[in-house]
Amino acid sequence: MIMIICGMLIVASPAVLLVTIGLSLLAGHPMSERGVARLTQMMVSAGTLGAVCMLATLLATGQVRFTLELGRWFDLPIEHFHFTIKFLFDRLSIPFVILSLSLCGIIGAFASRYLHRDEGYSRFFLLYSVFMLGMVVSAVAGTIETLFLGWELVGLSSALLVAFFQTRLNPVTNGLRVWSIYRFADGAFLLAALVLHHLTGGGDLELMMGTAPWPDSVCQISSEHALLVGILLIVAAAGKSALVPFSGWLPRAMEGPTPSSAIFYGALSVHLGAYLLLRVGPMLEKSFVLQMLVVSLGVATAIFAAMAASVQTDVKSSLSLASLLQVSIIVVEIGLGLRYLALIHIIGHASMRTLQLLRAPSLLRDHRAVQNNLGFSQPDSQGSQPTTDLTSFQLRCYRFAMERGNFDTTIDERVTQPFLRLFRKFDTWERRWIAFLSVSNDKPEKP
Repeated sequence: MIMIICGMLIVASPAVLLVTIGLSLLAGHPMSERGVARLTQMMVSAGTLGAVCMLATLLATGQVRFTLELGRWFDLPIEHFHFTIKFLFDRLSIPFVILSLSLCGIIGAFASRYLHRDEGYSRFFLLYSVFMLGMVVSAVAGTIETLFLGWELVGLSSALLVAFFQTRLNPVTNGLRVWSIYRFADGAFLLAALVLHHLTGGGDLELMMGTAPWPDSVCQISSEHALLVGILLIVAAAGKSALVPFSGWLPRAMEGPTPSSAIFYGALSVHLGAYLLLRVGPMLEKSFVLQMLVVSLGVATAIFAAMAASVQTDVKSSLSLASLLQVSIIVVEIGLGLRYLALIHIIGHASMRTLQLLRAPSLLRDHRAVQNNLGFSQPDSQGSQPTTDLTSFQLRCYRFAMERGNFDTTIDERVTQPFLRLFRKFDTWERRWIAFLSVSNDKPEKP
């Protein structure tokens, strides 16, 4: 009974925050800044308390996992297809949800002061509550459908917060770019869910990964099917965590407010793809090809992030690519089967990067204050190398880093633009067909 209450408290606290702020805005009577801040801290504290109590109860009783099922929402007995809302609390989900709620609490307290008297204050906290609900649902999801629900909530709030300053063109453009990459990754995730439903009749993670506790579970599907589903899930994780070739959107996402940049692209959202790979780790072990693909993606992304970070001229872009470098190392650890190390790495890196991104604006101000007090600018300790001394290979590497591998241009030319052209044609044909039917219906009948 205690674990049921704790589980419901974990999931319900961000949902209550979202519903309360959302209804107040819909009613045309937004809550005061103080009311939003207090409600946010109250709900985050309740969720964190529930997660800590769940962990303590599991340790005290000697259990390694607890499943909270809210019933089957859809069932086809003949075909054995079913859709279940289920939450799984184990060695992986509980540390990650405690991390998520703790960092969300820090960001909420920071943002309540950072956005004081900003006209978008309530809008920010509405999207913040959507994000927190998505992270909690993704962390404790016990079925692939529940995980997809949280995955979508995180993606939606991410794109909208990138475009938070909607009176300027760049944030809106970059928000649309982030959304387009997320759509591609979400399509791969949805295909993987459909294939898993076809193979197992449902999306329960226990049917796919076995009932043994994480990380000792064994995948229950064949290696051939695991290869297909694994590739789709790797594509989904690559899009969410900005792995090569989807790395170009991460620096662009820094257009949003500093609190959202810290919690999304420094701490939690950027690690969600790695969390997905950790959750389906037993499936990766079924195929050596999948393991090598994960390791190769991590190594390629690490090389790209190290090169691109060295030529950035602003602190937020540099920190975003530094985050990408650490995420790529985490992905390599997952590919090598070092799951506990990857989980510890996620927790440590997310905490440190949140502090760095929150400190960055005041750090720049302090640095300028020191320069003003000294009366001159301090020289760059690293110095700079004249471009005339660079070899042709170094120049090519420099250009590759400056253009961020041309990944954005390639995706636009090979994926986004052909997709848009095709569906614009569909739209034109549909309009012509509707016009034709309208003209046919308007003709007077012969007497």
